[in-house]
Amino acid sequence: MPMGMWKKPLSAARPKIPPIPNESRLMKRLWLLFAQSCTLLLAAYFVVGTLKPQWLGGSRSGFGVVSVQQAGDRSEPPPGSFRVAAQRASLAVVSITTNTAARPSPHGKDPWFRFFYGDNENEPQNGLGSGVIVSTGGYVLTNNHVVENADAIEVSLNDGRRAKAKVVGTDPDSDLAVLKIDLDKLPTLVLGDSNSLQVGDQVLAIGNPFGVGQTVTSGIVSAMGRNQLGINTFENFIQTDAAINPGNSGGALVDSSGNLVGINTAIYSRSGGSMGIGFAIPVFTARQVLESIVAEGHVRRGWIGVEPREITPEIAQTFGLKSANGVVVTGVLHNGPAAKAGMEPGDVIVAIGGKAIHDSSELLTQVAALKPGAVTGFSVDRKGKSLDLQVTPGQRPRPQKEPG
Repeated sequence: MPMGMWKKPLSAARPKIPPIPNESRLMKRLWLLFAQSCTLLLAAYFVVGTLKPQWLGGSRSGFGVVSVQQAGDRSEPPPGSFRVAAQRASLAVVSITTNTAARPSPHGKDPWFRFFYGDNENEPQNGLGSGVIVSTGGYVLTNNHVVENADAIEVSLNDGRRAKAKVVGTDPDSDLAVLKIDLDKLPTLVLGDSNSLQVGDQVLAIGNPFGVGQTVTSGIVSAMGRNQLGINTFENFIQTDAAINPGNSGGALVDSSGNLVGINTAIYSRSGGSMGIGFAIPVFTARQVLESIVAEGHVRRGWIGVEPREITPEIAQTFGLKSANGVVVTGVLHNGPAAKAGMEPGDVIVAIGGKAIHDSSELLTQVAALKPGAVTGFSVDRKGKSLDLQVTPGQRPRPQKEPG
């Protein structure tokens, strides 16, 4: 049989392909059109983003298109930032410039004095400090030593406005003063709660150090209730390591929310600059001084007429004291408030109005906070016996100025 008879036709070796429906052909064309459109759009976006990024609301960068929005324009601050607190508080912190006219020296005509000291004392003196606007009515809190003896005071706001200021009242015992400026639409700082502060809390110090312009520094509360520093008569300072320098006096110490918790007052320094030990007057004290000065022009403080001493082993032996709690009274003013209430030398004041007394500074502060004329209970230990004396505080005499 011939070999060609065993061969199958070529058509029989291929499978039959069914015809493509019209619907499938249509879907294939649509998908191809979609892919081509996306490719063209992406290519156009890349070209425009590279050559004309402003059309897309972005800026040109070596790494492609990035947002034009700068870091300072972000609505949300980065974690750990104090931007909101600083911005809120800075508006109400002002710079204070003082001018003191030249005053003749009593030794000005002495040729030997002028030879050694020159004529500098006959020149006008300028001072610099800071302050805090605490009322839309124009009241400004600052330190007394910033404006003391000043003949002219000018306040500069953070928004560029300036105004002459007048002294409403001063309180040298706490080193606070209240000024008044006549401007409208004044920003104010919210008075916080200094009693709630604890060691380790974050704080910001805002002022005008060395006249360089408003500056914000940060730190923590290093200690509370610092006293016996020899700065003021009434000392109950907040200690902080936030940088405080000359020119910061009278400025704001604020918490992490931007609320006022203290008035920066003094630093411990061997160089004249910040060494991480600064002191601020608590806003609790500043509020009392502010309200008293605005209402009466001066501060009224309680006074009972005693001489207190810390209880030492020698004092305890002298007065026969068995306990070291409280403050011993070593002297009582004749016909003073304490004497009229029956207090005697040797009595130990343990508490005032139910609040325990631990040292002389605390006694002085608590008595000063009493309202003159308001009867207050004093818990006294007399030779081992507990007594409750009703004392009517008088008004603390104002300090006498030394003749100059």
